[in-house]
Amino acid sequence: EYTIDIEVSLMDSSFLETIKEYFENLNLPVSTNISNVEMTISNINITTVCLPSGENNSCCSCENGYAWPRAVCSDLITCPSVSLAPDLPCSYMKEMPFDGPYCEPQTEDSCGMGEPIVINMSVRLDSDFQNDLSNSSSELYKTYKADLENAFNDSYRCLPGFVSATVTGFRSGSVFVNYEVKAGAASFDQIASSNKIVPQFLDPLYQLNQATFTTVVTDQTSFTVSPVDIFEGDTVQLSCEINAASTNVTWYHFDKIIPNSFQHKMERKFTMRTSKSIINITNITVKDSGPYTCIFTRGNQLHTMIYNATKTIAVSPLHITSNINDTIVICNSPEIQKNSPLLSCCIDRHLPSLTGNWKVNGEINITGKINKRDFSENCTEYKLNISESLCVPEKSGTVTTYTCELQTGHGASRSQNIRVTYFRTVHVTISSSVNSSVSEGYAFTLTCKSDVSNYDSISWKIQSGNVTKNITCDMCISNNKLSATSVLNVTNATQEWTGTYICTFSQKQWEHSANVTIEVIPLPLKQNILIDPTEAPIQCKVQQALKCCISANTTEDYTVKFVVQQNESPVEKKKEKNLFCYTYNYTEPECNQHKELTAYCSFSNRIGQEVNSTSIKLHVITAEEVSCSDEILGIGQEGSILRKPCNDVNNTDGFTRGCKIYKCSNKSWRFERNDCLSAPINNLLTEAEALVNSPEPNAKLPNYLAQLKEKIEKEQSTINNSSANLGAIVNILQTVSSIPVEAKEQTVQNYLSAVDIIVANFTTDAWNIQNENETDKSTLLLHSVEEFSQNLQPVNNTIPSVSANTLQLQGTVVTKNNSDYDKNFNGTGNLTVKVFIGKNEIQTLTPNSTIVSVMYSKLGQLLPQDKHDRVNGLLITTTVTSDISQNFNINMTFAKNISSLKMNRCVFWNFTSNTTGGGWDPYGCTATDEENYVICSCNHLTSFSILMSPDNSPQATFEDYITYIGLAISILSLVACIIIESLVWKYVTNNTTSYMRHVCILNIAISLLIADISFIVAASINDQNVSPSICSVATFFIHLFYLCVFFWMLSLGLILFYRLVFILHNTSKTAQKALAFCLGYVCPFVIAVITIAVTLPRNNYTRNNDTRNNVCWLNWEESKALLAFVIPALIIVATNLFITAVVIIKILRPTIGDRSNREERNSLFQICKSVAILTPLLGLTWGFGLPTIIKKSHRAFHILFALLNSLQGLFIFVFGTLWDKKIQEALLKRNSMSKWSSQQTKVRSL
Repeated sequence: EYTIDIEVSLMDSSFLETIKEYFENLNLPVSTNISNVEMTISNINITTVCLPSGENNSCCSCENGYAWPRAVCSDLITCPSVSLAPDLPCSYMKEMPFDGPYCEPQTEDSCGMGEPIVINMSVRLDSDFQNDLSNSSSELYKTYKADLENAFNDSYRCLPGFVSATVTGFRSGSVFVNYEVKAGAASFDQIASSNKIVPQFLDPLYQLNQATFTTVVTDQTSFTVSPVDIFEGDTVQLSCEINAASTNVTWYHFDKIIPNSFQHKMERKFTMRTSKSIINITNITVKDSGPYTCIFTRGNQLHTMIYNATKTIAVSPLHITSNINDTIVICNSPEIQKNSPLLSCCIDRHLPSLTGNWKVNGEINITGKINKRDFSENCTEYKLNISESLCVPEKSGTVTTYTCELQTGHGASRSQNIRVTYFRTVHVTISSSVNSSVSEGYAFTLTCKSDVSNYDSISWKIQSGNVTKNITCDMCISNNKLSATSVLNVTNATQEWTGTYICTFSQKQWEHSANVTIEVIPLPLKQNILIDPTEAPIQCKVQQALKCCISANTTEDYTVKFVVQQNESPVEKKKEKNLFCYTYNYTEPECNQHKELTAYCSFSNRIGQEVNSTSIKLHVITAEEVSCSDEILGIGQEGSILRKPCNDVNNTDGFTRGCKIYKCSNKSWRFERNDCLSAPINNLLTEAEALVNSPEPNAKLPNYLAQLKEKIEKEQSTINNSSANLGAIVNILQTVSSIPVEAKEQTVQNYLSAVDIIVANFTTDAWNIQNENETDKSTLLLHSVEEFSQNLQPVNNTIPSVSANTLQLQGTVVTKNNSDYDKNFNGTGNLTVKVFIGKNEIQTLTPNSTIVSVMYSKLGQLLPQDKHDRVNGLLITTTVTSDISQNFNINMTFAKNISSLKMNRCVFWNFTSNTTGGGWDPYGCTATDEENYVICSCNHLTSFSILMSPDNSPQATFEDYITYIGLAISILSLVACIIIESLVWKYVTNNTTSYMRHVCILNIAISLLIADISFIVAASINDQNVSPSICSVATFFIHLFYLCVFFWMLSLGLILFYRLVFILHNTSKTAQKALAFCLGYVCPFVIAVITIAVTLPRNNYTRNNDTRNNVCWLNWEESKALLAFVIPALIIVATNLFITAVVIIKILRPTIGDRSNREERNSLFQICKSVAILTPLLGLTWGFGLPTIIKKSHRAFHILFALLNSLQGLFIFVFGTLWDKKIQEALLKRNSMSKWSSQQTKVRSL
């Protein structure tokens, strides 16, 4: 059965209806034979009718029941004649000749038969907008709506599938009409053709602007997004396509236009009938989520058509989760090797394109196998292949990172790390230098070794019964990381070291141990063996008892023997109170020579190890040499020294350390000195030795220091009366200073307080005795404090600031953010010191290292001194627990104790500079003197650097040279003065006035000569650093005779004043002489005696009593004794200055009548002569001393004062003797010097 389309053309369209009628009335079916083929026509229908319209076009329409195929729907353009006739069926323009397609039976797929769509359109009316158009109930609104809808329905009725046209509202801006056309999908040309005829159905009063038709199509754009599931990092493709030709396309993200860029790459594809735009977004992120809009725009002069489509996309992070993040694997475990761990990574959703791979990175390269699966569960799995051969011991504890990488297939990729820490089961062995036992006091070594070197830590413990102790002795344990070895070296075994030793290697949470048991067998320690005697003379051929004793508390049975001159002898054991004593009676057979013998006793225990006591020194003498004999002390020759042990029944050991010293003198033993330690201090020393040799010294030290401080405070009087006790305390502090300890404030306070107590003023006598015998004890104390500060372990990353009277400690911990190290210290006597280390120097130090400074107010005075240097400031110790660079620099600012002393030097205490334990060394330090301060800058800092400022320099100043030279000249001049006065005495004392004048001058010269000589002697005493008593004597003579000089000058001034003012009054020579001698010698003597009587008992008469101010002169700082010289001197100088002024006034007194020029010159000459003579004779030059006591006075005053007063003897000789006319005449008479006399006739006597 066939359907045939037959086109029938009519020359005259009037026959159309006739033909239609004919076919309708035709009786069918009809059979016919065409070319021998029998055909039956069953049905004839007219589908399409076309009428001519113009020269090349026709106007075609479908008959009832037929419709245009959908394929040509967009090409249907309404015929103009039909458009203007709303009552005619819709016909569409076709080109001639028309070759189809023709109308087909109407179905759901025919043109215009589908679900209608809403086409949003708008057009502008060029008229003023009225508010009523905003009110849908107004008459104007209704009129506009009705008229416009009629026009739109008539114009758009021929659009395929047209249903209706409805006005939806009006907008201002002229008048914009918004309306909807409900029809099938219409093309641009179809809508444009319909728009063209709208004005023909609308009243011209509406002023419709035909160029403003706009159509917005929202459902004719194909918008696709790939992929559907979008993750960060993907490349996403957005595609928009329309069935229309449009080259103008714009993309929006939210309301922002998307430009073509590296991330947003755009491409366009256009054909005659379609338009397509694609945007590729690379490496998309979460912020790229949101709505994307593509807009195609097509238009001409009459119509603009917009195709609009929007899609919202969501970008998600690609989350990967693993079954484990960190795990631990024992790689030499058979079970683990059999059941290897399975690693897996998954994402939270299904992705068909998901792929993955694994990477391995680590020192232990153990790989695995990827399980082949299709990611149906969105996971990838990796099965480890554990092999012991790949897990070598030295790499145990290292981490291998397994990285799973998952890709979405669209560019997004994420990875997840799984850390696997591989460990080996550690094999630990321990060996000992001894079998299983060792004697007390002996050394032994335990060596612990592991086959895994990559451990975290090593610990040692001792288990004894139910008690387990941690060994914290840092000095005992040495670890070697490379060889995985730890060595425990016990240098002095005690009973605390008995037990089972457990050595543990720790690695993360794993611990592996080995153990060995050591028993410490009792054996007396050398210091716990008492010998009697310690040193003694013995008589040849006479039996001498030698004795060794130990505490009776021991249960061990020792084998004891005495060894004298390498000859062994048996002993007799006997218990004496709380001692076991072993006695041997020795007889020296030879008497023909003096011998020095040594003897000792040897103790052996059950394992054959032995210890020897301290040697006994024996001096062999003959019977004839015996001078002293005593039943208890024995015999000795004159001058012999006997040392006996310190028995103490109150002590648990029965004795204390030290000895009692006796000397044979005048045929009897005389007790010399008690060097025995008191029981509490002896116990402290024993406990300190046990502490430093114990397994837990760090933990026990704080309690011991608290006990040490408490007992020292109670034993203050004992320490002051015994240099031995003082030395023991120093030894204790030195012993415990080597133990590292946490820097808790109370611990540091206890240590510093112990040091402060033994350097306090009340221990001065003990230190003096100690320094006479052992000069290195103060140095040892200094070194001990330094070592203690260096071993302080920070608590909470801080070092506390602690003060203990004469000591202060401050410090800091080096961190990455350290600022300058700037510490200020305040000592006694208002002395200060500042320590400064710059930030740049600190940054060169190792992080977490410490810088600690300790200030001493007193200890610097106890260090060994030479005769030149004296400490002129505080003493400061700075230690650094880190290696320092070559350019390390430390600055200190010291306040001077005596600011007047110049040429201060910066030095540090060099412990290796001499055999006495050290000395001051200026190496690497420079000083800057600034009045009351000295700034020290040093370019080095060793672990024992002590930086300080000495108070005086061995170099003499310019003023010193002036003084010594001037005094020498004065002494010679005064001697000459006295000689001349004695030669001419009878010639110049022929009247009372002249007599008293020369008496005063002669006594001034004698007193000044003795004072100057005493001054020179005192200066030499200062340089030689002799006994303070000698210095006091020299000071007394200087004080006395300089006062005599001043009081005789006062006598001379008063006599002059008396003769000038009381001219007519006359006093006898005897009265004047008695008054002058009382004033010249008695008053000074009274003042000098009172001064020494008041100040000497208090030990502050001279400055020499203070080692910092070693000058033989009256004290100023403590007693102000200097005022006993200064006040009388200043009063006398002021009095004589007044008398000089009276003399000058008398000379200037006017005479009767006017003075001639010659008389004026003569008066001036007399004034100058009087001043020249009276200034040295009345001591006016001492007035220049006032400016020198003013701070910061110019140096010129000091030089002038030294010059004038050191030459006072010369001035007295010249102006008081040589310039005296009577003396000159007397010398002429005595020596017949007439020529010299004639040349001096014009010289007049005062």
